Amino acid sequence: MDHSNTALAHHFDNMEQQREAGTLGMWLFLITEIMFFGGLFLAYVVYRGWYAEAFAHASHHLSWKLGAFNTAVLICSSLTMAMAVYSAQISQRRGLVIYLLLTILLGSVFLGVKVVEYYDKFTHHLVPGVKFQYEVAAQARPAELFYSLYFAMTGLHALHMIIGIGILAVLMVQSAWGKFSGEYHAPVEMTGLYWHFVDIVWIFLFPLLYLIARHQ
Repeated sequence: MDHSNTALAHHFDNMEQQREAGTLGMWLFLITEIMFFGGLFLAYVVYRGWYAEAFAHASHHLSWKLGAFNTAVLICSSLTMAMAVYSAQISQRRGLVIYLLLTILLGSVFLGVKVVEYYDKFTHHLVPGVKFQYEVAAQARPAELFYSLYFAMTGLHALHMIIGIGILAVLMVQSAWGKFSGEYHAPVEMTGLYWHFVDIVWIFLFPLLYLIARHQ
């Protein structure tokens, strides 16, 4: 069934115009997200400059191996997302559903690893707050600041991942119903842009948070 006509909003002349407007809207949204994350990155850079030794020491409590594994997982998810977009463009319904499912599974693996990491920080009392404990008393305050930024940035990133997985799940169901085709696949493309953005954010987070003491 061709959904291109029913998907065309009344204020657009054709599907191409609607797709271009949607793409522009998504890029504008991503620019606001870049500014949002940019504020956190700027705060991190400033405080790292002030407390370089304490930040490097605190980063030793992060598992770079888990961080590297999650980086590989997200890179693979970017590939499956790109394949999902390609499948939609050439009207391959089965391929679209499979690649969306794979992207969801990879995103879920990423979040599962983050749960393991967060649990480890709770167990070792490295969560900022009244129960925060650190073995080097002189570095306790800047170390707590490091973990405040760690949880803020990775938590916000994980929230974007959860939202993305939810959108992908909806798209997968719609794909199974045959909603998308070579003529109409803009939602898949827009979600692909969002997913790639989230992956790129992690590409920056990984070295900044996990590899501090290893590249100084």
